Amino acid sequence: MTDVPQLARQVLERMGADVPFSSAGSDGGGDLICRSPIDGSEIGRLTSHTPDEVRDAIGRAQEAFLAWRVVPAPVRGAFVRELGELLREHKDDLGRLVSIEAGKITSEGLGEVQEMIDICDLAVGLSRQLHGLTIATERPGHRMMEQWHPLGVVGVISAFNFPVAVWSWNAALAFVCGDAVVWKPSEKTLLTALACQALAAEAARRSGAPEHLSQVVLGAREVGEALVDDPRVPLVSATGSTRMGREVAPRVAARLGRSLLELGGNNAAVVAPSADLDLAVRGIVFSAVGTAGQRCTSLRRVIAHRSIKDELVERLAAAYTTLPIGSPLDDSTLVGPLIDEPAAAAYDAAVKQAQAGGGTLVVGGTRADGVEGGVYVTPAIVDMPAQTEIVRAETFAPLLHVLTYDTLDEAIALHNEVTQGLSSAIFTLDVREAETFVSAVGSDCGIANVNIGPSGAEIGGAFGGEKDTGGGRESGSDAWRAYMRRATNTVNYSTELPLAQGVEFG
Repeated sequence: MTDVPQLARQVLERMGADVPFSSAGSDGGGDLICRSPIDGSEIGRLTSHTPDEVRDAIGRAQEAFLAWRVVPAPVRGAFVRELGELLREHKDDLGRLVSIEAGKITSEGLGEVQEMIDICDLAVGLSRQLHGLTIATERPGHRMMEQWHPLGVVGVISAFNFPVAVWSWNAALAFVCGDAVVWKPSEKTLLTALACQALAAEAARRSGAPEHLSQVVLGAREVGEALVDDPRVPLVSATGSTRMGREVAPRVAARLGRSLLELGGNNAAVVAPSADLDLAVRGIVFSAVGTAGQRCTSLRRVIAHRSIKDELVERLAAAYTTLPIGSPLDDSTLVGPLIDEPAAAAYDAAVKQAQAGGGTLVVGGTRADGVEGGVYVTPAIVDMPAQTEIVRAETFAPLLHVLTYDTLDEAIALHNEVTQGLSSAIFTLDVREAETFVSAVGSDCGIANVNIGPSGAEIGGAFGGEKDTGGGRESGSDAWRAYMRRATNTVNYSTELPLAQGVEFG
């Protein structure tokens, strides 16, 4: 049996993270308990920051920003390049720490760190491409252009399920855009945040970036509120539940700040009569049970055509019975633990509610046998007669609801009926169905895929969704613009002063 706390401390030491563990009850400290979902063991205790300490951290970040904003963007990219190299050097250790603290299987932990490396690569290239426009002007002897300038201190609030990648999506772009970052990680995944901060501090030292460009603040609600309410933080990027987003957005808006929200998902895959079922089964299983169903992009609903639904469900059930469940540190494991007991209780309740709503439990839905320590469940498939209240809700666990449709219009209506709008997919070999699904009359999500599941996005595309998902966009494409402010400049190089729109004055 692996000594998980000892392994975690060894990994932190190798990464140069001097974690200030404290004792329970010492001077009011030790209030944040770092546990591993693998076996429930306590790794150590940390002390929450006070709101005053959060404000001090923001002040240090603001000072770093004032120096950083005048550094040429390609030079800022050198800092992110150093961060990317350190992530490559410590990929195995940080991936292992993600598994220890978030419960992800080994390949997913490593994949999350690779995602960080990829966004650093993208950001380094971006540091030479923060383009504005030259705009045609109606006034002779004038030039009109658009410039993008650094925004300020960016607040990042992240969730436990992607404990390091979400920070990197925001931070890598913010750094090359000229911003400083203050990060409040989930109370459930503090150690990975401190490990990332150690790497960021070392990258700053190597590249000559300001010392306090990257800051981490630890704690619960009052720490997040201090970050959200501070007028020196022009942008708050928050990842979490829709409920959390509904609280963050108006508080930031009250001070006329900006929010970038990545909230809940209730993602579906339509499976058409022409679908390659072998492909569909593989895509559905990973999307539904990867990270034990604890991704915002996890597949929650399958909308299958009546003609192939029974065969599809049979194949999925057969695949589910072969899934190895256990410690994510075991390379053979495909389904690791839920993050904690409350998550398992919510899963149990959702399975019962689906059955009470007329659903037939096809497979799973119980606690896993023969797995010691943490909270392990068997992934569930429930055949539903209709899209009931529990189907419309997001259950953060491996619970897959199967619905039936007869026409594509009906499938799209079922798909879009829920309030969330993050990711979606269709499995079809019919080009008309595929194009309809990704068109304006198809999926209403921020991500719409064909013949791949909804889970697993690449860095090059902007990530985010609509409706209750919050409307934010992170990572690739033009997501960098969220971290900058736009200025339109008109330069008069003539000796005249013509006014726009033909206005005459005097």
